[in-house]
Amino acid sequence: MAGISFFMSGSFKKGISLALVTALVSGISIFINKFAVTAIKQPLVFTSIKNTGVAILIIGILIISGRWRQLKNLSPREFIFLTLIGIIGGSVPFYLFFTGLSMIPAINGAIIHKTLVIWVAILAIPFLKEKLSRGSAIAVMLLFGANILVGGFSGFRFSQGEGLVLLATLFWSVETILAKKILPSVDPDLLTAARMGFGAIILLTMSAIWQPQALSKSLMLNSSQWFWLSLTIISLLAYVTSWYRALKFAPATTVTSVLVASTIVTNILSAVFITHTINSLLVTQSVLIIAGIVVLIRMEAKVALNRFQNLTGPVV
Repeated sequence: MAGISFFMSGSFKKGISLALVTALVSGISIFINKFAVTAIKQPLVFTSIKNTGVAILIIGILIISGRWRQLKNLSPREFIFLTLIGIIGGSVPFYLFFTGLSMIPAINGAIIHKTLVIWVAILAIPFLKEKLSRGSAIAVMLLFGANILVGGFSGFRFSQGEGLVLLATLFWSVETILAKKILPSVDPDLLTAARMGFGAIILLTMSAIWQPQALSKSLMLNSSQWFWLSLTIISLLAYVTSWYRALKFAPATTVTSVLVASTIVTNILSAVFITHTINSLLVTQSVLIIAGIVVLIRMEAKVALNRFQNLTGPVV
């Protein structure tokens, strides 16, 4: 137990803390985005402008901090990975997700998005050599199962909107694996800039081809639309930067599992502002999610500690 406490004081604990921050931001962001995409009504144009705003902000941060100079140190492999992340993670799935979200309740979108933990856990075994113990696997299934117990959740309809959100989630699971592969050697903010920068270029091109009139009218948004758009830009920037940092310090499966906690945030916001109902079901779900996360973190900490001991000897 002392060994686990020691390990948890290092990078693993930092990764978990950042993952919890990401979960909080994600829960708020999904709730906000439902209103934003409904207000703007053009999902492709909406996500194009939003992602462009995030790209401009993160590139500005890199320029001001001087970290843009790291670009010259990138290997061809790293540059290829950054480009792929921009395509797979920063463009198409955003269009799919927000198009789908405009068709379904926010809670349904949040639950489907949280299947990310399952797909990442599956992909992490062959590509990242991460192994789930039996206890960790049970914890992952408990986390996803707990999402079904939601205040205001009336069930899946297996609709087109839900299918689009699921497809976007599959794209993001592949992106997570790619990001984990290069984060040991690439600055998380540089990764964010690549994801949002390349993604914004692709999304703007898609908007110009498919919805040129809507794109040209995007600067004529009213004050309410700009308000929601600004909130989504800030929340997305906070989400991506904290997400990549968490992924840098902790296993991909663990980080995506902690992200499930964002469902609690979205559900509480929906219960307070939409359904106006907070019942025992929502409380039960929250307890199950928290319990699942605690169990998974302890299991993964033991696995990481064992690996550390195999390399350096016992930790006392």
